[in-house]
Amino acid sequence: AVVSLFVSSSFFAYLKPPSISSPSLDLALSVLYSVVPPTLNPLIYSLRNQKLK
Repeated sequence: AVVSLFVSSSFFAYLKPPSISSPSLDLALSVLYSVVPPTLNPLIYSLRNQKLK
């Protein structure tokens, strides 16, 4: 799940058309790309470990 968040945000960042490029959108994408996956990583792994027990 974390990998899919990471990859999908990077795909959107690199495949978006240049016509919709704006500094605020680039900032939002960089925050999404760098903050959200590491933040959700412990939550996802704790849910996964509960399923394994």
